[in-house]
Amino acid sequence: MIMERKRMDCPALPPGWKKEEVIRKSGLSAGKSDVYYYSPTGKKFRSKPQLSRYLGNAVDLGCFDFRTGKMMPSKLQKNKQRLRNENFNLFKGKPDLNTSLPIRQTASIFKQPVTKVVNHPSNKVKSDPQRSSEQPRQLFWEKRLKGLRSSDVTEEVLRTMELPKGLQSVGPATTDETLLSAIASALHMSSTPITGQTSAAAEKNPAVWLNTSQPLCKAFVVTDEDIREQELKVHRARKSLEEALMVDGLARAAESTRDTDI
Repeated sequence: MIMERKRMDCPALPPGWKKEEVIRKSGLSAGKSDVYYYSPTGKKFRSKPQLSRYLGNAVDLGCFDFRTGKMMPSKLQKNKQRLRNENFNLFKGKPDLNTSLPIRQTASIFKQPVTKVVNHPSNKVKSDPQRSSEQPRQLFWEKRLKGLRSSDVTEEVLRTMELPKGLQSVGPATTDETLLSAIASALHMSSTPITGQTSAAAEKNPAVWLNTSQPLCKAFVVTDEDIREQELKVHRARKSLEEALMVDGLARAAESTRDTDI
């Protein structure tokens, strides 16, 4: 990837500090830029928290804008106002942390079956409470999640997961994106095993035979080999995380030692 680097002095920081802006010239992220800061000794900083930990109380970075390298008092004022509003909202009530999915449930328009008990003393009409409490659920509601993307703190869109080849979607105009949302939603909402649409009729006419408690995919089976492969991936990920934490710990220890010597 071709990049253009611009390094300049940063007057907002102590003398000797440099700001570097790296502009990407090619690839999918062409035009975007990354900002780094260098101490007088050449140490590189990639984020404002790293910079704050290193400078400590020597420089107040409360209104420091990491991207522009300038002190912005108006930004500090906005942050203070936001904190005041958040504290005020805490007294008003708890925030809405509802994680329910956008499934539309409407009252049934069909007449509920009743049973007339003739030999009952007052001939009261009884209904089945389980049947009357059941409400129809909207089909293919997972398509509402289409187009939603997760992003990191820099608003960079995260790479989506790749589903196994054995998973095939069911329903009109369904995509891998819809299938991923459907499976994730089913795992989040249901306590029953996720098996997919076990009825072959659902593939021919999903609008009639679709099981709404299962995701929009054909029936699948998780084998022992799949489980072992997933366990191996988890083991590798934990190993990589352990190594990264160890390297970070050693770097912090070396940095503390160097600061003590200075």
